[in-house]
Amino acid sequence: MSKYQNILITGASSGIGEALAIYYAQNGAENLFICGRNAERLNDVAERCRKFGVQVFTQILDVTDAVQTEKWILQCNQTYPLHLIFANAGVSTTQEIPENIRNTFAVNVGGVVNTVLPAIEIFKNAPTEQPKHIVITASIAGYHGLPACPSYSATKACVKAWGEALRIDLNKRYNINVSTLAPGFVRSRITDKNTCPMPFFMEADKAAALIAKRVEKNIGLIAFPWPMRLGAWFVSILPDFISEWIYRKMPYKV
Repeated sequence: MSKYQNILITGASSGIGEALAIYYAQNGAENLFICGRNAERLNDVAERCRKFGVQVFTQILDVTDAVQTEKWILQCNQTYPLHLIFANAGVSTTQEIPENIRNTFAVNVGGVVNTVLPAIEIFKNAPTEQPKHIVITASIAGYHGLPACPSYSATKACVKAWGEALRIDLNKRYNINVSTLAPGFVRSRITDKNTCPMPFFMEADKAAALIAKRVEKNIGLIAFPWPMRLGAWFVSILPDFISEWIYRKMPYKV
């Protein structure tokens, strides 16, 4: 059973966020605060969670709106003191055109920043004995710039680095724990659109259970599956001419 009772998850209407909400509903959470942009999908997730006896609060929210995101998080904390906050909302770029690129950065970087900053302020002022944990969703794609998805890869590299750095800083100064997720291919609306090969594909419920168990252990970087993590790390340390040769041989999205 989870030690976290009051949990907030952004991007909870599908994929990892949806699976995390259901996992925590089944495993000891008392109050879930979930947001998304699609009301029908979000309400469906909430109803499935409520079947396990958990209280669920939903909010239709665009995390690129810093003012509204902060307002919502503060309201949630006033309702029940938050113990665990997932900055999880994210999008894929699909076609690398200006509009999509800007949206990818706005959601995957801006949305994370808009979630994490108020989370830090809340936890800085929380009682010492209260669980205080922030989880940032990055990706295996953030280990090295991927030519098949430049914008997505860049945004995930950004939040991965930020989460890793925040972990040391916030824990040292305020006893706030920070974990960064770097999953491989996990079933979501993003992977449903993929046309490229997806090795070591994982169902979202399996990924959520793995994530939650490692968050409980306060693991700093939760990267999986391990063969993809090893491969991504290895390519990232290769000389450029070798990594470029590898990428030229890999299939692209179409």
